[in-house]
Amino acid sequence: MSPEVEAVLARLQPYPEDGSRADGPVAADATDRLLLDEAAALIREHPDGVVVLGDRFGALTLGALASGAHTVRTQTDAVTAEAALSANSARVSKVLWDGHARAAASAPVPRGPAGLGFTQHDRLEPRLFDGARVVLLQLPASLAELTEIAEHVARYADPAVTLFAGGRVKHMTHAMNDVLGVSFTQVSASLARQKSRLLIAREPRSDVGPLTYPVSARLTDREILDAIVPPGTVPPGTASEDQAPDQPAGLTVVAHGAAFAGATLDHGTRFLLAQAHRWPHLSDLQVTPAAPTSDAPGPSDTPVPGMDAHPVAVDLGCGTGILATVLALRYPTAHVLASDRSRAACDSAGATLAANGVRAAGIVRDDAGTLLPIPDGSADLVLLNPPFHDRAALSTDAAHRMFATAGRVLRDGGELWTVFNTGLHYRRALERAVGPTEHVAQDRRFTVTRSVRKLLTDMSVTGG
Repeated sequence: MSPEVEAVLARLQPYPEDGSRADGPVAADATDRLLLDEAAALIREHPDGVVVLGDRFGALTLGALASGAHTVRTQTDAVTAEAALSANSARVSKVLWDGHARAAASAPVPRGPAGLGFTQHDRLEPRLFDGARVVLLQLPASLAELTEIAEHVARYADPAVTLFAGGRVKHMTHAMNDVLGVSFTQVSASLARQKSRLLIAREPRSDVGPLTYPVSARLTDREILDAIVPPGTVPPGTASEDQAPDQPAGLTVVAHGAAFAGATLDHGTRFLLAQAHRWPHLSDLQVTPAAPTSDAPGPSDTPVPGMDAHPVAVDLGCGTGILATVLALRYPTAHVLASDRSRAACDSAGATLAANGVRAAGIVRDDAGTLLPIPDGSADLVLLNPPFHDRAALSTDAAHRMFATAGRVLRDGGELWTVFNTGLHYRRALERAVGPTEHVAQDRRFTVTRSVRKLLTDMSVTGG
């Protein structure tokens, strides 16, 4: 690896952390370094044809620029990774510019340094790959996500493109080779180095069909059928003269490749839906204007129009939007908001809501609901099925940030319903962040809790 690249990678931090935590993430891992080493010659040969996908902290994007790329197009699913790239770019900008100036001055024909920078794309799309000759990818854990990426590269990049896909050997499977082989005629593996390996794909197939994703499915699970019915009405399938003839029988879910659980109902969400009969009756609430609990400027300064006249329900970490859609169907007078850090999740949630004939007051791509467009102390109900992995590693950081968000946006007496892996023991953290928390249900794997936002008076909190 060149000294210029090493100088850049050495200055990176695993934003928002500073890299000092012994068990924390590293900003540039062995896979990043192997990808940059193997692709270095092609990056120098095609300095304006480099695309980076799945960059966690900016090591690939900024490392490619240090390797000789003039411009890099980049796309990452997580908004937190975008923030990390921006933060680390500011840290190394002078090092990058100095390196390019030296390279330009030492060229056989001295020249001024070329324009230098990167462009962040919001989602996988044809213009991201237009003319791309080099694609660097941190392999995702999901084969569905890899399929969607491979199909986009094969269809929209230059026919001479080379895709370098890297990962830790212990997380790689032969199925990844097979997925790439559907879209490329040549797929080979590099030698392993420091427990990382690359899959290298060339020659996009000319006979590929339409894009596989997004996919959709109709879910008719009993938990969904019961949960989507507004309180006080009869679930579908129950004999009753009062049952509405157009009562929806099930729910359609739409999913992009990177969306958690795809077009299925995951176990945790199923278990949370099974407790829907205990959720509050939002239609019974006497809604009063929210009094902001913070003077800090932010999204709460511009709340959803008309929100004060209706209950507010939030699907925090919405995934494909199953819970957001259930909330919109169950509480037709409520303002429903959804947020997720994943672009694939937000796009999937929007499509899921539309497929079921409902809409949210807002779908926000942010970190742990920090940009929800509502004032503090205004939400009546928050549903949460927090992630407990960051890629392949166990991580509860996002969950704790979500607990803090729920405690901030809930009104006094508002409820947070959380489902989580029982072994994570979140109850005390929920009590600190939100308020009194009761154990509602538990099965072999998951626990459901109900947390009530603490009142700001001496009155005790009662169940709702």
